[in-house]
Amino acid sequence: MRHGKKFNHLGRTASHRSALLSNMACSLIEHKRINTTVAKAKALRVYVEPLLTKAKEDTTHNRRVVFSYLQNKEAVAELFRTVAPKIAERNGGYTRIIKTGFRPGDAADTALIELVDFNELYNPNAEEKKTTRRSRRSATAKKEAVVAEAPVVEEKAAEPTAEAADSTEEKTEE
Repeated sequence: MRHGKKFNHLGRTASHRSALLSNMACSLIEHKRINTTVAKAKALRVYVEPLLTKAKEDTTHNRRVVFSYLQNKEAVAELFRTVAPKIAERNGGYTRIIKTGFRPGDAADTALIELVDFNELYNPNAEEKKTTRRSRRSATAKKEAVVAEAPVVEEKAAEPTAEAADSTEEKTEE
């Protein structure tokens, strides 16, 4: 029976579970997404989101607290340098769990857990890159040039037609 058990123990001892979640959190921070089972992904989300919240404020105390959970210098550095600035304006919900089907060996329900702000394809709020157009003139200069050239083009077009008309008259007279 699971009376009074508030979280998933994942069938492991406390030390094994803490090592598992620490290693999975380091992998998630390093690779920005990992494939695992749904139960582990849900347990990892509960474990890593408070760490991401602490990383938003870069203080020595917060670095030491996060290091006590992760036990990995590279992961802590990556978290505070790369991940924290991207999630700075987000108020929570830093991870996304997407169910991916069943594992072939034991039919375990698998999922992809990822950091929300690092997926450009699936993120609907992502800012689109501005496309730059290269032109020789600015837009206002183009409009002025088009207005100025328009009558000139008509006069040039009228002159050859007049010459063509004269030449056709001369040919008919001969």
